[in-house]
Amino acid sequence: MLSPTSDTKNLVVQAYDGHPTYSCSKCSAVITLQDELISKSFSGREGRGYLIQSATNVKLGRKEDRSLLTGVHTVADVFCLGCNDRLGWFYHKAADHSQKYKEGKYLLEREKLIKENSWTLDESIN
Repeated sequence: MLSPTSDTKNLVVQAYDGHPTYSCSKCSAVITLQDELISKSFSGREGRGYLIQSATNVKLGRKEDRSLLTGVHTVADVFCLGCNDRLGWFYHKAADHSQKYKEGKYLLEREKLIKENSWTLDESIN
C-alpha cells in the first residue's frame, strides 16, 4: 500500500471548481461531486454511508468477498490518494441478483467526508 508522500499528494489534482463536492475529512482532497450521490440510505463500517456513482483521488485495496447486511459482495476498500485514509469500499460484484445495481459503485462513509457547497458571496449586494 502506498504511504502518503509528496509524490502521491501531487497526484491529488482533480478538482471541481464551482461545483458542490464531497472531500476527504482528513486532507480535503476532492473525492466526488455531490451530483454523483445515488443514495444516503446505506450503512458503512462506522455508521451511515452514501452510495456514489463515481469517485476521484482514490485508490482501491485488494478484492475480497465480504459478508454485508445485504449478502456477500466482492468489494475492495477505497483509500484517499492524498492521505491514505480508508473512506469506504467499491462494489466489484454482488452475488444476489437483487443487489447487482451496486456493482461498479462506491460506498463512502459519511463521517469520512466533508460536504463542500462552493457557495460564494455576491459582493454587489449592499
